[in-house]
Amino acid sequence: MSLETEAVLDRRRMRRRLTFWRSAAVLFVGLLIGAVMFGSGDLTSLPGTKQIARVAIEGTITDDRDQIAMLKKIRDASHVEALVVFVNSPGGTTTGGESLYLALRDVAEKKPVVAQFGTIATSAGYIVGLGTDHIVARGNSITGSVGVLAQWPEVSEMLGKLGVKFNEVKSGNLKAAPNPFEPASEDARKVMQETIDDGFRWFLSLVEARRGISARNVDGLTDGRIYSGRQALALRLVDEIGGEAEAVRWLEANRNVTKDLKVVDWKPTAQGPWGAVTGGASEAAGRVLAAALGSLIGGITLPRELGGVGLDGLVSVWQPSEN
Repeated sequence: MSLETEAVLDRRRMRRRLTFWRSAAVLFVGLLIGAVMFGSGDLTSLPGTKQIARVAIEGTITDDRDQIAMLKKIRDASHVEALVVFVNSPGGTTTGGESLYLALRDVAEKKPVVAQFGTIATSAGYIVGLGTDHIVARGNSITGSVGVLAQWPEVSEMLGKLGVKFNEVKSGNLKAAPNPFEPASEDARKVMQETIDDGFRWFLSLVEARRGISARNVDGLTDGRIYSGRQALALRLVDEIGGEAEAVRWLEANRNVTKDLKVVDWKPTAQGPWGAVTGGASEAAGRVLAAALGSLIGGITLPRELGGVGLDGLVSVWQPSEN
């Protein structure tokens, strides 16, 4: 084979390689742009056909910045006429409920907001409902549980039996008190009770202001009891029995929302340009880790008191007794 022929073949091979890598680069960039733009799994971030936004508040409620940012986008989206908030949560941190309440009232200044309660909407979950203009609940939804609590385990006796001694030096008697390594002092309990009472007064004031009722006239409200959807309706804690169809009909009949609009799911994405790309990967990694931990500790049940340790701050959450 002549040198000239080999040169021609080399140029053809190089041209094919360049074509392949250019195509691969274009495909990669396209996928990257698509992930960033549509990482939430829908087209809600783009202007388009008029719609009703649907946001799901499920599981444990915390102060979630991505969720708050999403609600701000809904508030400012000109193609969104209204917001339906589906709540299926036993509650969470009081601060998380407060941040969602304020964010929903911010949305309500520009467009109507209605809540639809699922199986459970208690404590901080009920606070979310208070942030809307109208609450629709199933007849058998569990709601209420108005109140605030703080829980901490105490392991001082166990450490003593194990021969473990906990030492500390602190600036004041109430610093980091109460803590799990010693019995709570009366002063520590008093401070905690005062903090709980302050949060409870705030919660009750929301209920009274938003529902137009007097807490003392609602049986069990100040005791933190739960109610079925039917009981809550009779006590004016919710406005209507039904589901999403009833929520949408209320928007159409009472807030002049265009009829037969599509209800579109909105989901929060991680902040920053790489959030949409990394969010899904992080979620997948979290599921794998949870599954791995589950297989390692399968059969072991943590005490209920330890289950809420991961929730920092005051907690407004309902859970049935295990006794």
